[in-house]
Amino acid sequence: MTSLAQRFTIGLTGGIGSGKTTVANLFGELGASLVDTDAIAHRLTAPGGLAIAAIRERFGAGFIDAGGAMDRARMRSHVFGNAGARQELEAILHPLIRSETAREAEAATGDYVIFVVPLLVESGTWVGRTSRILVVDCEEEVQIERVMRRNGLQRSEVEAIMAAQASRFARLAVADDVVENNGDSAALLPRVQELHAAYLALARAA
Repeated sequence: MTSLAQRFTIGLTGGIGSGKTTVANLFGELGASLVDTDAIAHRLTAPGGLAIAAIRERFGAGFIDAGGAMDRARMRSHVFGNAGARQELEAILHPLIRSETAREAEAATGDYVIFVVPLLVESGTWVGRTSRILVVDCEEEVQIERVMRRNGLQRSEVEAIMAAQASRFARLAVADDVVENNGDSAALLPRVQELHAAYLALARAA
C-alpha cells in the first residue's frame, strides 16, 4: 500500500450550511475515501470513546450524560466564549483526532483520500498537509437560511456560529479548488465529476 505521505490527498472544508457533507458524499460515491474529522470527534466522545475518561477527569462527571457520552449541549455552552475551556477540550481531542485521522487514512483503499475538515482554516494546521484544498462555498445568506431550516435555529444563533468560524474570504483564500453551492444540490454532480476526473489524473501521477 502506498504510504500516506506519497498519496494524493484533498482537504475539504466549508462553512456551516455550505453543503460540504453532500459534496464529500458525492466524491465518496465516485471512489474517493472519506476521512471525516467531525465523525471521528463524535466517536471519540460517544459512550466508551477514547476521550471520555479524560473529559470526565478534566471537566467533571456533569459533562458526561446518562448514556456515557459527552454532553455535547452542555460542553458547547461551556466552551462558547470561554477560550480557556475550549483550549482544554482541544488539548484532549485534537491529538486523538490526529492519530485516528492518520490511522483511517493509512487504511483507505479509495482512488485518493479526502479529509473532511469543517475547521480546516481555523485549526491552522491543515494548509500544506494535503495535496490540494477544496472549499465548498455559498453566499452567507444561503448559509443562514439553510441552517435555520435544517436546525430550527434563530437567525441570531446562526450568525453567532458563523462569526466564530473562519470568514468566507479566509476559506476562499486558501482554496485550490471551489465548488459553488448556492442552488439545488442536484446541480453539484457535474462539478464534482469534473474535479474527480482531475483528481484521479493527479493521483495516478503521484
